Amino acid sequence: MPPRGRRKVPYPLVLVLLGALLLVSVTAGLTIGSVNVPPGEVWGIVAHRVGAPWPEPAWTRARETIVLDARAPRVLLGAVTGSGLAVVGTAMQALVRNPLADPYLLGVSSGASLGAVLVIVSGVTLFGTLSLSVSAFAGALLTLLLVYATARATGRITSVRLVLSGVAVAAVATALTDLVLLTADRGNQAREVLAWTLGGLGGVRWDTLWLPAGALLVAVAVLILRARSLNLLLAGEEAATTMGLDVARFRGRMFVLLSLVTGVLVAAAGPIGFVGLMLPHIVRLFVGGDHRRVLPAAALAGAVFLVWADITARTVAAPQEIPVGVLTALCGGPFFLWLMRRDARRGTGQGVE
Repeated sequence: MPPRGRRKVPYPLVLVLLGALLLVSVTAGLTIGSVNVPPGEVWGIVAHRVGAPWPEPAWTRARETIVLDARAPRVLLGAVTGSGLAVVGTAMQALVRNPLADPYLLGVSSGASLGAVLVIVSGVTLFGTLSLSVSAFAGALLTLLLVYATARATGRITSVRLVLSGVAVAAVATALTDLVLLTADRGNQAREVLAWTLGGLGGVRWDTLWLPAGALLVAVAVLILRARSLNLLLAGEEAATTMGLDVARFRGRMFVLLSLVTGVLVAAAGPIGFVGLMLPHIVRLFVGGDHRRVLPAAALAGAVFLVWADITARTVAAPQEIPVGVLTALCGGPFFLWLMRRDARRGTGQGVE
C-alpha cells in the first residue's frame, strides 16, 4: 500500500504514463547504438515495413537492416522478458505471501542453465539454431517436474514443501552445471556459458520471438482473471478458504503456470535476476496492493525497465557489451538489502504457509 501521507496517483494516469514511457523506451532502443538512427527515421522504417503510408524512403538499406533485423527483435525481447518477469514476480510474492519471492523461487532457472550448458559444451544442434532455447526450456520443465515429485513424496503439497524442494533441486542442478564446466574444455565454451548464465538479449531473431511473447500474453491474461484470488491470499490461507478459494489447488496450478512461463523467458534471454523482485514493489508504491491494478502496471514497468537496462548494457562500455543480468543485479542487490531492512523495521516478515 502507498505510504501514509503520500497521495496515490490516479490509476488511469499511471497506465497512460507507463504506456507513453514504454513507447519512448522502445524508440530509444531502436535509435541508440553504435550507429545512431534519428527517431523520425526509425519510425519511418517501421511504417514502411508494415505498409503504412509514408513519404519516399530517405534512409539506406544498411540502416533499415540495423533497425529491423538487429535492434527491433532485441528491444521487443527485452520488453517481453521484463514484462513477464515482473508479472510472475508479482504473483509469486502473493502466492507465498513473502515480499522477497521472485520468479526463480522453484529453481527453474538452475534447471534451464543446466540444459543450456549441456548444449553449449556438447555442441549438439538437434534443433538447429533453436537448440539452446529448447534445451534450456527442457531443463526448466524437468526441474519443475522433479520439484513437484519431491514435494509430493512427503505427503500433501504445500507452499513450504514446494519452496524447500525447489531450493534442494536447484542446488543439485547448480552442482551438476559446475561439474559439467569443470570437465569441459576451457576457452570459448566457458566464455559462452558465462555469457548465457549472466543473461542477455543478443542473438534473438524474429522467428524465436513468438514463444516468449505468447507465454507473456497467456500469463498476463490468466493472472488478471485470477487477480481476485491473489488478493484473497494476501489475507491469509484461512481467510481465503472461508471466501471459497481452494488454496492448495489454486497455488498448485499457479506455480505450474508461473514456472513454465519463467522457463520460456529464461530459455529466450537467460536468467536475468531481480526484475521480478524489484518491479512489483515499486509499482505497489503508486497503485496500491490490488492485483487487478498491480499486474497491468507491473507488466508495463517491467518492460520499460529491461529495455533501458539493455540500452545501458550495450552502450555504457561500447564497443564491448555488458551482460544485462549484471546491470539488473547491480540494481537489485541494494534494493534487496533495502527491502530486508524495511521489513525488519516494520516487523512484518512473512513466510510461506
